[in-house]
Amino acid sequence: MAYPRVNRLNEEMKKGISDIIRNDLRDPRISMMTSILSVDVTRDLRYATVYISVLGNENEKKETIMALEKSSGYVRREIGKKIKTRYTPEIIFKLDESIEKGIEMYHKISEINKEENKGEDVSE
Repeated sequence: MAYPRVNRLNEEMKKGISDIIRNDLRDPRISMMTSILSVDVTRDLRYATVYISVLGNENEKKETIMALEKSSGYVRREIGKKIKTRYTPEIIFKLDESIEKGIEMYHKISEINKEENKGEDVSE
């Protein structure tokens, strides 16, 4: 069952957190290619899981997650100033690698299609 209030809060938090990461956080460990994919706030509005994607190598991903976890208190305080709710959710950052997995699957499918096309050309 969808909860319209929680869905609205998800979108508002996504906008606010992405703005804070882009403009306010000055940590050099945070990659410039960091984007927020989605925010999932629990029904009781106590916790918000923020799924992020980092374009880069494994070291950059780890450093970005560590820096965001360190700054979660600051992000929570700033979100509390922007969004007026009774409780400001505790923010939990999680790395979402679904985009990278999708790209990897696309490349594998492309390779298989190339191999099949080569096999068809030889048999003709």
